[in-house]
This record gives sequence, structure tokens and C-alpha cells, in this order.
Amino acid sequence: MNENNDIMILDSVERYIRGEMNPDERLYFENLRKTNPEVDQLVVEHTLFLQQMNRFGEWGKFKATLQEVHTDLAEQGKIKSARLTGKAKVVYLWNRYKRVTAIAASIACVTALSITALVISVSPKAPSTAQIKNLSKQLEENVRKTKSLENDLIGVKKDVSKKADAASITYKTGGTGFLIEGKGLMITNAHVVKNSRNIRVFNTKGEQFNAFVVKLDVPRDVAIIKIDDSQFKPVPVLPYGIRRGSSDLAEPVFTLGFPRDEIVYGEGYLSARTGFKNDTLSCQIAVPANPGNSGGPVFNHNGEVIGILNSKEMQAEGAVFAIQSKYIYQAIEEIRKNPLYANVKLSAKSNLSGLDKVQQVKKIQDFVFMVKGD
Repeated sequence: MNENNDIMILDSVERYIRGEMNPDERLYFENLRKTNPEVDQLVVEHTLFLQQMNRFGEWGKFKATLQEVHTDLAEQGKIKSARLTGKAKVVYLWNRYKRVTAIAASIACVTALSITALVISVSPKAPSTAQIKNLSKQLEENVRKTKSLENDLIGVKKDVSKKADAASITYKTGGTGFLIEGKGLMITNAHVVKNSRNIRVFNTKGEQFNAFVVKLDVPRDVAIIKIDDSQFKPVPVLPYGIRRGSSDLAEPVFTLGFPRDEIVYGEGYLSARTGFKNDTLSCQIAVPANPGNSGGPVFNHNGEVIGILNSKEMQAEGAVFAIQSKYIYQAIEEIRKNPLYANVKLSAKSNLSGLDKVQQVKKIQDFVFMVKGD
């Protein structure tokens, strides 16, 4: 331990002995005493030192009292001390009050011996070099933990501030989006984020993150957005894959989205391989959907993304359209022209094949977000 640490520890010891610590500090310090023999011994020794200093002060007061008594008796004429000065006065006082002095000295001696015996009995042995090094490491670890807690506190303050800012924003559009790679790239509908100054995404855990538009395809009503928030933790692998090819007619499908403030599951089947007005990049699915589902993923029974919910044709009941997943690969090829996204890769592999729907949904839902724009 360096000199600064010694001074800090000694100051803490003295504050602890004098009872100047607040309850939290005292609890922490008592735990430190239990785990660090060197600190515990320092407390015992410093307590003895302070007691000895107090006794020294009491001894000084006792001598001053003797002097005052002597002066008072001399003034009353009960003793003759006019000739007693300097050393002679001290000898006189000693002879007159030596019994009292001897008793006081005996008490002090017994007290000191008793405390010394107590120190010897309760104090641990002098710490070894290894123990001192261990204490130093523990102090460093405490400093590291303190800094970590401070950083966590800063993060919490930022999160609270961000939520306060979010509460002050009036969102005009809303929909669903889902991750297409682990570092925060998502896909949603263009009408959800178009012309928005602020985009915020919310997961099923209640966490919220800032995002911005990377690619906007208004004709197809699709947008790629990127989570841009220090609180977002990238994921190494997505549980689902993104299918490259087309799907089969009548293939069972299911959706996840946010038509309200909680995630909603829907299921149906692929009813047409083409979309609205025979658009070959889209397909039609028979599944219940509402405006908040826009931009959500469409999965097949293997847990592969086969499409992005696009819009609902209001004139035809049950006619819901989705952009086929092969479009996602085309869009990624386009944004790779930007050096910032040159290394983006999509995975066609799903880890959900063979699982029942309940288990698939449990593994997928954390990667599907509510998307809001102002």
C-alpha cells in the first residue's frame, strides 16, 4: 500500500473510533475489518494509542489540580510554601501527595497492562507480505467496483433523462420492426419512420433505444433503421434466419407485432405467392393484422423470416400483404456500398427448427420491437 492509502485508511480508522461515520460507512468499514487483518489490527492499536493519549491528558489535568490545591492551601495559611520554588516545590508536592499519586499511577499502570493484554489476545498476528499484497488487491478491487457503480449510476441517470425526454415527445406514427443482424440493424415500414425527427424502438422488456434511418424505400414502404444507443447490447447470433427463396402456397406462417402496447401473436398461411396487384416481390398471407403490425416479421414453421408485413388492403377482408424476405438481401446489398455497412452479413440459418410455436416465440420475441416516430 502506498502512503496515500495509509493516510486514507488511518483517517478512516480514526473516524470509525470517534463514531464520526454514517451508518453505511460504518457497516462497510466493519466488513473491511472482518476481511482485512491489517486494518483490524490498525483499529485496535490506534484505539490503544488514543486511550494512552487520553490518559496522558488526564495525568496533566491531575498535576494541574495538585498545583491548584497547593496554591489554595498556601493562600489559606494552612501550609507554608513561600520558600518552595521550582524543584523544591515539586518534591514537596510529591511528598505530600505521593499516596494519591501512587494510587493514580497504579490505576494507570493496571489499565495499560489490561489493555495491552486485551490487544495481544484479540489482535491477529502481524500480516505477512502475501496478506498485505492481498489487501492491496482488495483495495484496488474496491476502487474498481466503486468506479463501476459510478458508471452504472451515470448510465441510470442518462436512461432516466432519456425516458423523460421520450415522455415529452408526441409520437405520430407507430409500427413494428425486427432485428436482421445482431449489431442493431432493423427493418420496418417506411411510413412508420418517414419524416420523423426522432425514432425510438421499444422491446418486450420495456427497454427503449434511439434509432435512425439507414435506407428508406417509400415505394415498397420498407425502411432499414439502426439502433444508435449506448444502452443497447449487441447480440452475437439471432435465433432465426432470413430465407433467401420463395415460400410455398398454403405454408403455415405466424406473425409477431405491436398493434397495442404488448406483443401480439397471429397465425395463418400463405394464400398467394404475389402481392397487391400481382407484385412479384410481395406475397399475400391469411392472418389477422392491424395497423400496428406493419413492419413486423412473418415466420414459417421452421422459424425462418419469409416476409415483412406491409399493409392491409381494406377493400378485401383478410387480405394482408408482406414484402418477401428476398428483398431484405437486395436492400443489404445496396447499403453495403456505404463503407459503414460494408461488412454487414445476414444469416439464413434458423436455430428454431423442430421447436413448438411456444418455444419459438419465446426465443424470438426479444428481437421484435415496437417502433415509434414523431
